[in-house]
Amino acid sequence: MLLFFLILVFLGTSLLFYRAYKNTHKVALNKVNLSTIDSNNSQGPLLNILQISDMHLEKISISPEQLYKKLAGEKIDLIALTGDYLDKRRSIPRLIPYLNVFNRLNPRYGIYAVFGNHDYKLKQKDFKSLRSLMEEHGCITLQNENKTIFVEGKPLHIIGIDDLHTKRSDLPSSYAGLNEGYHLVLTHDPNIVLKMKNWSFGYLLSGHFHGGQIYWPKPYHLAKLGRSMMKMDMIKGLHYYEDKPFYISEGLGQTSVNIRVGSRPEITLHQLSINTIQQVEDQKAV
Repeated sequence: MLLFFLILVFLGTSLLFYRAYKNTHKVALNKVNLSTIDSNNSQGPLLNILQISDMHLEKISISPEQLYKKLAGEKIDLIALTGDYLDKRRSIPRLIPYLNVFNRLNPRYGIYAVFGNHDYKLKQKDFKSLRSLMEEHGCITLQNENKTIFVEGKPLHIIGIDDLHTKRSDLPSSYAGLNEGYHLVLTHDPNIVLKMKNWSFGYLLSGHFHGGQIYWPKPYHLAKLGRSMMKMDMIKGLHYYEDKPFYISEGLGQTSVNIRVGSRPEITLHQLSINTIQQVEDQKAV
């Protein structure tokens, strides 16, 4: 009788694990039109942004070709990569076919990338190899830096804030030299938002949490990655803090075990209007 019970438990656990594994293949393509949601972002030329976050190439369940087929035909003006590509040196070459896909999508204004806590697990020389590889394949990497482009004559400042989780964020450096324009922030850890009361932005893109990844009975990833935001029920999707909008991607890959419960891998297309509502006089070191 005990043996029969143990067999049932084993089979039930195996089935649940298999279903959780299959969830990693059910990639969601989510679309956010900020210009229709937020009245402050309803004027100016439109910009279509593809956000890819938390690829975790050691545990990713979508191939480069599948990713391309999912996005082919979508209008993409700019690609934002928000960190955690890998954490092992041997995985660096695996990024190349995905970078080739991003270039095949032909984003008009380029590919911009920041790094996450898992990327910084690499040894310094290996991290430099990762960054160099990305730059060789057309990515503009930002580590507490900014880059200004013009969208139909409107200035767009792309601000790359380095990873907060590994204590690399430097807000004054990230915003250095900026004039009036639309501030689009790319960062990995969304907890930085809680420290940005005096720093303006029109929209912020982040990842890090994986939507909890194993969201049962509580968000698995947030136990150590974001207690403050977990208490505020800011785990995934579009949120506002101090009346400023930011988005937390559920990410494309997984960490620890390659399963998902209560969450799905995510690709996100954001549409926003570029205007010049952000000023610089309210920015000061905090």
